[in-house]
Amino acid sequence: MIIQSKKVWIADQFFAAAIEVENEKIIGVLPYGSKPADVDYGDKRIVPGFLDIHCHGAFEFDTNDAQEEGLRNWTKHIVSEGVTGFLATTITQSEEVLTRALKNVAKVMKEGYEGAELLGIHFEGPYLDMKYKGAQPEPYIVQGTIEQFERYQAAAEGNIKYITMATEHDPDFAFTKYLSTHGVVVSIGHSASTYEEAVLAFANGASSMTHVYNGMTPFNHRANGLVGAAFRLRTMYGEIICDGNHSTTAALNTYFMSKGPDFGIMVSDALMAKGTPVGSKFLFGGNEIEIYPDGSAHLTSTGGLAGSTLKLNEGLRILVEEAMVPFNYAINSCTINPARCLGLEDRKGRIAAGCDADLVVLDTDYTVLQTYCKGEAKL
Repeated sequence: MIIQSKKVWIADQFFAAAIEVENEKIIGVLPYGSKPADVDYGDKRIVPGFLDIHCHGAFEFDTNDAQEEGLRNWTKHIVSEGVTGFLATTITQSEEVLTRALKNVAKVMKEGYEGAELLGIHFEGPYLDMKYKGAQPEPYIVQGTIEQFERYQAAAEGNIKYITMATEHDPDFAFTKYLSTHGVVVSIGHSASTYEEAVLAFANGASSMTHVYNGMTPFNHRANGLVGAAFRLRTMYGEIICDGNHSTTAALNTYFMSKGPDFGIMVSDALMAKGTPVGSKFLFGGNEIEIYPDGSAHLTSTGGLAGSTLKLNEGLRILVEEAMVPFNYAINSCTINPARCLGLEDRKGRIAAGCDADLVVLDTDYTVLQTYCKGEAKL
């Protein structure tokens, strides 16, 4: 199959090209018009498929629900916003609840599903800081141990690929070192880390930060905090929620301009409420949340932010059109950067021979016209 456009995102630029697809892979990238095309998108932009490494659910399903059909419905329909791969993300809960959730993801991954690829599990909590816990339920926050994590990873059949934890509560960074040497990305989040503690965590294996600005020590010119470390540690990945609510567009611009094009990662931090009407109420980690008109999710008890319903194509629009982030910074943040963070850059995040044929066709207003998952049109 040949898919072509005069605007294909290759090597940090839009380039007139034809993409040759066979057996789920891109087998060649050719000059535009060099072969008869099966689909010609003209001047519409073709970019790599979006990857969301921090998303709890959508369409009234939450990862912690441990329901097979809910997860399969999520993978099938999330392609509508251009997502071709994601990490199903948990929230702090009892070991019993988390174990069921992990087993459910592993079962669905093994038995099959449609749509976006399940890249594994993002284990957010329960190894967090009490002060910066956010909407994570306090009764289940615990000290992380290798022994307990090994039980969780066994339940997940090895599919926990990324963990959010407060590394300042890890004595001598022993747990951090264990995780980072056993194929799990350690992301500092919901954390009271000082700048200095963050630098040491980085030196001991932590390689990312979770939803920068939110759930962490703020920047001050004399006490730089975890936010200051996110700015200064430019070869450390850092997720950021690009909905304009969790952080202003000015803050988004500041972050990306400091971070550069290669280490910022857009995430949705989306909840099961994504795809439901404004005013909908749900339980998230045992706490009731309500969806506000701007799409943000808030705890009904305190009014505090508790997640989002952000679509990644809308996040891309916000970054480029409102936060004035350069396009290559913005598109990298939801394609090649998360792929590199997870060690998947050999097959995800770019349009190149040998990669999975995961493609998104965007209209001028960032509406998704078509999503290809391993070469198969999904819309």
